[in-house]
Amino acid sequence: MSIFLHGHYVSLMDNLESELAALYPGQREIVEASLKKWADYISGLDFKDLKTQKFTASIVKVWGCSLFVAESCSRKPELLVDLVVSGDLAAIYSDTCYHDKLALLAINSEADLMAKLRHFRRREMIRIAWRDLAGWAPLTETLLDLSGLADACIQYALAFLYRQACDKRGVPLLSNGRPQQIIVLGMGKLGACELNYSSDVDLIFAYAEEGVLADRKATSYGEFFTRLCQSLVKVLDETTVDGFVFRTDIRLRPFGDSGPIIMTFDGMEKYYQTQAREWERYAMIKARQVAGDFDTGAKLMVMLKSFVYRRYLDYGAFEELRALKVQITLELRRKDRLENIKLGPGGIREIEFIGQAFQLIRGGKDKALQKRGILEVLQILGQSGLLSETEAEQLRQSYCFLRRIENHIQQYQDKQTHDLPVQPAVQHILAYSLDYPDWHGFKHELDKVRSYVHEVFGLVFSLSRQEVAPRLSQKIWACIADEAELIANLKACNFQEPEEILAAIKGFKNSSATRRLTAKGAAVLDRLMPQLIEAVQQVDNREETLKRLLGLFEAVAGRNVYLSLLSENPDALSQLIRLSSASPWVSDYLAHYPVLFDELLDTRTLYEPLKKNDLDAQLKILLSQIDRQDVEQLMIALRQFKQLNVLRVAAADIMGVIPVMVVSDYLTYIAENIVSHSVERAWQMLAETHGYPPDSDNNAIGFAVIGFGKLGGIELGYGSDLDLVFLYDCKDGHALTEGPKPVSCSRFYGKLGQKVRHILDTRMLSGVLYEVDMRLRPSGESGLLVNHINSYEEYLKNQAWTWEHQALVRGRFIAGDPLLKAQFEAIRRKILSVPRDSAQLKKEVREMREKMRKALDLTGAEKFDLKQSKGGIADIEFIVQFGVLDQASKNKALTTYTDNIRLLDGLREHGFISATNADTLKTAYCAYRDYGHKLVLQGDRAVIDESEVAEMRTQVEQIWRDYME
Repeated sequence: MSIFLHGHYVSLMDNLESELAALYPGQREIVEASLKKWADYISGLDFKDLKTQKFTASIVKVWGCSLFVAESCSRKPELLVDLVVSGDLAAIYSDTCYHDKLALLAINSEADLMAKLRHFRRREMIRIAWRDLAGWAPLTETLLDLSGLADACIQYALAFLYRQACDKRGVPLLSNGRPQQIIVLGMGKLGACELNYSSDVDLIFAYAEEGVLADRKATSYGEFFTRLCQSLVKVLDETTVDGFVFRTDIRLRPFGDSGPIIMTFDGMEKYYQTQAREWERYAMIKARQVAGDFDTGAKLMVMLKSFVYRRYLDYGAFEELRALKVQITLELRRKDRLENIKLGPGGIREIEFIGQAFQLIRGGKDKALQKRGILEVLQILGQSGLLSETEAEQLRQSYCFLRRIENHIQQYQDKQTHDLPVQPAVQHILAYSLDYPDWHGFKHELDKVRSYVHEVFGLVFSLSRQEVAPRLSQKIWACIADEAELIANLKACNFQEPEEILAAIKGFKNSSATRRLTAKGAAVLDRLMPQLIEAVQQVDNREETLKRLLGLFEAVAGRNVYLSLLSENPDALSQLIRLSSASPWVSDYLAHYPVLFDELLDTRTLYEPLKKNDLDAQLKILLSQIDRQDVEQLMIALRQFKQLNVLRVAAADIMGVIPVMVVSDYLTYIAENIVSHSVERAWQMLAETHGYPPDSDNNAIGFAVIGFGKLGGIELGYGSDLDLVFLYDCKDGHALTEGPKPVSCSRFYGKLGQKVRHILDTRMLSGVLYEVDMRLRPSGESGLLVNHINSYEEYLKNQAWTWEHQALVRGRFIAGDPLLKAQFEAIRRKILSVPRDSAQLKKEVREMREKMRKALDLTGAEKFDLKQSKGGIADIEFIVQFGVLDQASKNKALTTYTDNIRLLDGLREHGFISATNADTLKTAYCAYRDYGHKLVLQGDRAVIDESEVAEMRTQVEQIWRDYME
C-alpha cells in the first residue's frame, strides 16, 4: 500500500491493474485521470484508513461505474477522505445518523442553509453510491438510506424555516393553544421508504386549522404556511453552484398545479371525498408523513386511509390500473422508450401495480395489506394465497434485481432516468456494475426477468378479463338490431318470454339510474350485461332471475364497483345467479346491503355459517378496531356483521345445506352475540363517563337482557324482531356511581337500557339491527324501561296476567351479568312452578288464543296463516305453554328449556301428552317453520293454500280440542 504513502501514480496503477483491465477503454481513461488527481491530493496524507485493501480495491469499480462519484471525488477529494477517515463509508448508518449529523451544522441564514444542505447531500450520496456499487450494501439498505437522507433534509430545512418565519411574523396556534406546524406527506417511493438514487421527492402539504396571526397585517395561517412551503421547496429544489438537495415535485396535491400549495385538513377531506380521481387513491397507498407535527398528522393519516381503502372488495381497481398501464405503454411506445426499466413491459411499475391492485381491492378488509413497501406486500400476498408463494418470491427477487439496475443507471451521472443505455460504452459500464462480464449476458438475464414479470402481470390483470361475450348477447344488450331480430336473438338464448325480457332490458337500459352512470360505470355495465345474458341460462327460471337481477343492478348502479366485481369474477356472477334464481330475497337483500357482494366470491365461507363461539370471536376482532366511545362506528360495524352472517345462513338455507332447526339456531346465535356485545360496549361507554355503580365492575355489571318469544325460544326467523326485558340489581338505587359525572344507580341502569336499545333499533343508512319490542316488561309500554330484579319478581307474583306467565315459558337470559342470570332463572322456575287451577288456566289460555286469532288472522277462505290460523304455529305454542304452566308444579324439570321442541319432549316424558300427539305437533311445528323460512326467502307472506297442509292442520286442530276444550 506504499502507493498512498508516497503518491507514486505509476505504483497506484500497477496495484489496480487487474481492476482497470475490466473497464471499457474509454471508461478506463476517465478513471485513470480521476485517480491521478486523487493520488496527487493524498500523496502527503498518512491515514491508515486510506491504506485498507477493502477501500482501494473498490475505487476502480465505483469510479468506473459512476461519473458522478469520480468527478465529485476529483473536484473535492476532501469529501472522500472525510468519508473514509470518519468510518462512515464502511459503516451501516443507524436510524438517527442523518439527523445527528445535521444537528451539528451551524446555519446562519437561508442561503447558508441551502449551501450546507447541498454539501451534506453530495457527501452522503457519494457514500450511498459507493456502498452500493462496491457491493457492501444490500438493496434494502440503499433504499432506506436514500429515503432517510431525504426525510432528514426535509425535516431539518422545515424546522429552520419555521423558526425563521415565526420569528418574523409570529407563531400560528392550534385551538388547544399549542404551536401549529405543517404536515409534510411524502408520496411515491419516498413515502414507501424505497427512494431510488436520483429520484425527485413528491410532497403534499397540509395544516390542521385556519386562523390569523397576531402580526400587524393579520396574516392568515394559510398565507403564513404557503410562504413557508414555498421557501421549503426553494431550499430543496433550486439548483445553485452547489447543486440541489432533492428535486421536489408538489403536483400530486389536490387539484394539481392549479390547486393551493397547502390546504387545511377539512379542505383535503372534502376534496378526497368528493373530487379526487381514481389515480389519487393509488398514489395515497404509499403516503407517509415525513416532516412536521407528527401528533396532528396522525389524524390526517386516518382520514387518508379511509379514502384509499374501501370497506368492500373493490374490483374496479383491476380495470383502473389496467387502463393506466395501457396509457403508460402507449406513451412509451410513442416516444420509442419501451426499454424503460421502470415503466416498460415487465418493469418495476408492473410489479408495483400487481401489489397495489390487491391492496386497493382487499386492503379495506384485510388490514395486513395496508402496507407501503412493495416487498412486504408481495410477501403477504404469497402467504395469504392471493399469489402462489413461488410467484410472490420470484416477483420479490425480480423487483430487487430491477431496482438495483435502476439505481446503477442513475448513479452513473446522478440523472433521473430509467431508460437502458444505448451507447455501447455505457451499456458495458452498467453490465460491469452489476457483475456481468458483458452486455449480452446481462441483457439476456434482464429479458428473462422482465418476461416473467410481464407474464404474471398479464395473468393477474386478466383474472377479470372474460372472453369477449358472444355477439348475440352483445347485440341484445346494445339493442342495435330491430325488435324482431332482438326477439329472435333472445329466443336463441333460450328465453321463453322474449318480448317480456326485451322490455325489461330496455326498461333497465333507459332507467334513470343507468342514464346517470359515468362513462366508466357505463363501460363496466357494457361488459357485464352480455355476460349476464349468457350466464343466466344456467338456471331454469332464467326470465324471473334476469328480472330480479336487473332490479338489483338498478339499485346499485350508482356504485359501479359492485358491477365491476361481477364483471371481473365469473364465479361470483354465477353464484349470484344461482342464489337469485332460488330466492328473490337474496337480490333484495343485496340491493339493501351491497357491501355484502364480496361474500359471493368465496363459497367456502358463504355456505358455512359461523357457530356461536366463532361469531363471538369474529365480532371481538371487528369491534377491537373501533374506539370505545364511537357509537356510530359501533352501530355500523354491528349492522355489517349481522348482514354478512344472515346472508351466509340464507345462502346455506336456500341451497339446502342446513335444516330448518339449524337455520333458527344460527339466526339466534347472531342476535345473541350482537345483544351481548351491545351491552358490553354500552356499559363501557357509560362507565367511562359516570363510573361504576357500587359493588359492580366489568364482570359483575348488575344488568341483564332477557329474551322472549322467538329469541327466547331459539327460533328466530329472517325478519324476526326481538322481544326483550331489561333487568338490573343494586343494593341502593339512590347510591351514586363513582366517576367524573356521578349519577344515581337507578338512573345509570336506565341510561344503560336506553343506550342498548338505541344501538339495536336505530335506523341508519346501513339499516336497523333489530326491531325491539319491550311490551313484555312490567306494565308494558307504560312501565319502566329497566326494572330492578326484585320489582320484576314482585310483579310476576302479584300483578302479571296469565298471558305474561305464558310468555315467561319462553323467557331466557341472553346477555349481561351471570349473577343476574342465576337470579332470573330461579324466579322463572319459581313462577312457572306455582300450582294453578287447571280448568281456570285452560279457560284463560283459550280466551287469549281466540282474542289473538280474531285480531291477527286476516286470511280468507282456502288460505292458511302459518302462525295465526286454526291448527297453526300459535295453537301449538299455546298447547305447550298451557302444559308447562299446568304441570311445572309437579315436574320442575319442565322449566329447564324454552324451545317448543324440547318442551314437547318434556311434556311427553311427564305424561301430559302422548308420544303420538307430541310427534305430530313437533312435525307440524317444524314443517310450518320451514314453510315460513322459505316464504320469506321467496319474498312472500307466511300464508299458503290451505290444501298444502290440510292433513297436518286437521291433526293439530284435533289435538287442540283434546287438550284445550
